[in-house]
Amino acid sequence: MAKRVVETLVDDLDGSDADRTIAFSIDGEGYAIDLSSANADKFDAAVAPFVRAARRTSSGRASGGTRRRAAGGAGDTKEAREWLRSNGHQVSDRGRIPAPLLELYRNR
Repeated sequence: MAKRVVETLVDDLDGSDADRTIAFSIDGEGYAIDLSSANADKFDAAVAPFVRAARRTSSGRASGGTRRRAAGGAGDTKEAREWLRSNGHQVSDRGRIPAPLLELYRNR
């Protein structure tokens, strides 16, 4: 059986057909917005003076180009390992804690 999936972009501002997705970052938070050509031109014109005056700090990815730590940082990881072990879960001393286990810790 053949299957065809069609993805249609819809302008996030006015609901018209969108032509492109624009990814951007403000204060370390990444965003993406689907816009028609007309609204994309307005977006580009609105941010152009700020982009010209700014300095590049990353590779330009929407997330800022750098990896961000989860809230709490390394101390949170140490506490998570201790809590998980005290509640019967096996956790390595180093490396990433599996997401399901982190979820258990955060929802404790």
